[in-house]
Amino acid sequence: MATPEIAVVDYGLGNLKSVTRGLERVGATVVITDDPSTLEQADGVILPGVGAFSEGMENAGPFRETLQSIAESETPLFGICLGMQMLLTKSEESERVGQGDVTGLDLIPGDNVRFDEELTVPHMGWNELTIEREHPLVDGIDGEYAYFVHSYYAVPSAQNATVGTTEYGAPFPSIVASADGTVFGTQFHPEKSGETGLTILGNFVSLCS
Repeated sequence: MATPEIAVVDYGLGNLKSVTRGLERVGATVVITDDPSTLEQADGVILPGVGAFSEGMENAGPFRETLQSIAESETPLFGICLGMQMLLTKSEESERVGQGDVTGLDLIPGDNVRFDEELTVPHMGWNELTIEREHPLVDGIDGEYAYFVHSYYAVPSAQNATVGTTEYGAPFPSIVASADGTVFGTQFHPEKSGETGLTILGNFVSLCS
């Protein structure tokens, strides 16, 4: 079986080296790229991200059509942290900082909302993952812990888009997926989540094989 080639989108925001090292540890060939044509040729695509929603969508603007095309082609597309939030339709963050409506990729319909005011933000640290429904990405991780750093979380429009939840004040969706299951994301950082993260990255690589 050929080693799958995973493309990591380089749009100026994200832990590119950490994600690459994690993927290589689970047997993938990895290319970090800002070339849309390279993304289209990959067996799987990762959209990483750290920072603000509006900045992420502005930087990712040149990739919007390509990422939407990849989603339609059923090539696995995996958003991490901000990258996961960008898969949704919009975020309260843009309105909160006075940047108005900023449209996400809308590959998983829904909104990103801020944690309640009584909670400390950002939510930071290790928290338990509860798997709500089956998906190949999450094989073997129910009840395991992952590493989070975020102030906003996804609220998908469709209930079955929530694959896994995590408790912070109340349960929130920490793993989401599209209706056909080929576009998905984690609010936490697999590349910073030890063996749990490696399991998830390994599951992703298997999906791309």
